[in-house]
Amino acid sequence: MLTRMIWPLVFGICGVAILVSLGVWQMQRLAWKESVLADIETRIAAPPVAVPGVPDPVADRYLPVEATGEVGEDFIRVLVSQRRIGAGYRVISPFETEGRRLLLDRGFVRVADAVPAAPAGAVRVTGNLHWPDEVTGATPAPDTEANIWFARDVPALARAFGTEPILLVAREMSEDEGALTPLPVDTSGIPNDHLSYAITWFSLALIWMGMTLYLLWRIRQRTI
Repeated sequence: MLTRMIWPLVFGICGVAILVSLGVWQMQRLAWKESVLADIETRIAAPPVAVPGVPDPVADRYLPVEATGEVGEDFIRVLVSQRRIGAGYRVISPFETEGRRLLLDRGFVRVADAVPAAPAGAVRVTGNLHWPDEVTGATPAPDTEANIWFARDVPALARAFGTEPILLVAREMSEDEGALTPLPVDTSGIPNDHLSYAITWFSLALIWMGMTLYLLWRIRQRTI
């Protein structure tokens, strides 16, 4: 009987060990991700500074900045969906500031609503820098006739407007309040599913253990 039970027992212990180790690894990843998100939130909420001359896509990502300039009348609509609001567009416009021409994400407008005209004159914008991370191989090409894009493709937007490939996502605008709903940079779009993955692996470990115990019980019953 012992000979018949040894291999199922070894196989069962190895399976449980592997599944538990995967669960522990996901818990470690969870702690790491929470640390990263906390760091990002701290960076987002820091006091704003002037837009760097040559921003670093890594070190200056989410950098809080403040700039004064004029918003161009041209705009591009980027299709998005917001919880409790529904479908709508992010409105991207060129932004002239201190001799530079940047991209400005003014905020959100519903699909059924017209895009409000750009504010006239100088506007003080407080927001965060953002870099392209939304374009994948599955992203549809822009519908240029309808002026609808399906991702904030910063290099392509910069080419379309003739700006630097720098996107400033507005948190507040001194002369555009109420015209659009700001969609500031935050961590809500960064996935953090490691806890659910860990629970899944630990649950599989329990199932594997139960199956192993049942198999050993069946072998024992057959040999009695």
